[in-house]
Amino acid sequence: MKHFLLIDDHEVVRTGIGHVLAELFRPCTIHEASNEASALEKLKERTFDLIIMDVYMPGSDTFGIMEFIKVRFPEAKVLIFSMSAENIYAPRLIRAGAKGFLSKNTGIQDLKKAVETLLNNKMYISSELALQLASGLQQEEPANPFEKLSSKEFEIASLMMEGKSLTEISMILGTSTSTVGTHKSRLFKKLNCNNLLDLVELGKAYHISSKRH
Repeated sequence: MKHFLLIDDHEVVRTGIGHVLAELFRPCTIHEASNEASALEKLKERTFDLIIMDVYMPGSDTFGIMEFIKVRFPEAKVLIFSMSAENIYAPRLIRAGAKGFLSKNTGIQDLKKAVETLLNNKMYISSELALQLASGLQQEEPANPFEKLSSKEFEIASLMMEGKSLTEISMILGTSTSTVGTHKSRLFKKLNCNNLLDLVELGKAYHISSKRH
């Protein structure tokens, strides 16, 4: 009998995944946790054949949960199932011990394939992520991508994460909006971000504060 743990703050997501697993593996047990505290509680109760976990859950430290699993259950299989940007979170979570990353934008068949892949002791990642990881092995880059930014680019990135518009930033820094826009384009390219949400998520992933001190 397979034992699964679903860690996600949305009940509807846990229910949906639970139904898929129940259909795939009969009989099986489905355990649920909505945050870090309840997840650690469940993990202390028993071992699981597969753990499916979201990246961002209010009041929870996903990397802290991963560290606990890695230390206590080094053989555990963790599938990250999230809306968070794959290119930002997946490499770091895989280095932290996750065996796969799947976007919530994918369908049921992809979820089934990912689950079966991990249970067969294989990793599940997209072809795009595989290329990104392979590229990372071939070149040395700063451990923290924000280190690639110039002082001005980092300052603008911090202000953007605070929610400031380009016009507001130009007034704060005493420069033109076009200059701020140029810096924005450069920092997005360096950080491999497509939009503000990606930037904010990257800041959270690398513990970059969105508030200046």
